[in-house]
Amino acid sequence: MLRTIAARFLVKPGPLAGALFAFAITAGGASGVAAAADVFEVTLCSVDDLKAVYATVRSTDEINARVRTGGTVASLAITKGAEVKVGDVIATVADQKLALRMRVLDAQIVGLKSRAETARLELQRQEQLAEKGYAASAKLDEARAQSEVASNALKSAEAERAVITQQVQEGEVLAPANGRVLAIPVTAGSVVMPGEAIAKIAANAYVLRLELPERHARFIKKGDPVVIGSRELSGSDTPIGKGSITLVYPELQDGRVIADAQAEGLGKYFVGERVLVWISAGKRQTIAVPRAYLFKRFSLDYARLDEGNGKTIDVVVQPGQPAQLEDNGGEFIEVLGGLRPGDRLVRP
Repeated sequence: MLRTIAARFLVKPGPLAGALFAFAITAGGASGVAAAADVFEVTLCSVDDLKAVYATVRSTDEINARVRTGGTVASLAITKGAEVKVGDVIATVADQKLALRMRVLDAQIVGLKSRAETARLELQRQEQLAEKGYAASAKLDEARAQSEVASNALKSAEAERAVITQQVQEGEVLAPANGRVLAIPVTAGSVVMPGEAIAKIAANAYVLRLELPERHARFIKKGDPVVIGSRELSGSDTPIGKGSITLVYPELQDGRVIADAQAEGLGKYFVGERVLVWISAGKRQTIAVPRAYLFKRFSLDYARLDEGNGKTIDVVVQPGQPAQLEDNGGEFIEVLGGLRPGDRLVRP
């Protein structure tokens, strides 16, 4: 009888992690599991050969916030590790020459406004005289020309001032993306040129970068499940959950195959932080039995075998990784030694 058992593996508690593995155990033909109410038949199962490796948290995109206009960094509104959003003002670059030009233009605009007003009044007076027949047409044309010249000069100065105002506004360095600040290569008072980077921002899209020995290249592929263990810097053994391989790079680097995995909760990690990850490196045959069929005596693990005719014998076994069945909630454990296929276990 064929039977497929979906099993969930737990890493044996240790200083690094108590991580939860969810992988499938598939058995067929003579390796099926036949369990009675209190009797369990031992069979071989094909399981994923789990390997523990360290992965590094990386940002998929690292974007530079650049200066749009040259000048001196007047202020920095960010620190390393700070969270920023698109459009946030993270720094201000000031150019003293722009401030001086602004003052000159403000003074010129005041004079041009007065000149334009005077020319307008003179034109109005000449038009009134012309209506009464006391002004020559040449005098009226001259007044109109002077009024237009003064008005255009005022508009030109105001437009130039608007350009400088825009340049001053471009001195505000904006965050190009949502994310965290990785580096700030300048300080307040630094002189910067147009296009120079003020800050490096890691966008809020993080992956786990795995580097595996070349011999694992034939096993790892896109879509493979991975289990992310405890956070190395937190001191906690609580795993953050499961993920999957999203990209396997086609080029080997220094004898290693590079792959990226995605998982939830990576945004709370430091970029560059190392995380313990378990991946599948092929299949292997093993024995898994319900935990209820094992018991301890004098600090040793035992299983009770059915020898037939109502006789039983207790044998020492070596347990391995715990596992839990998903179909009925029964908790299974891998047995590394002491049992063989065909043994019938009796619940103690």
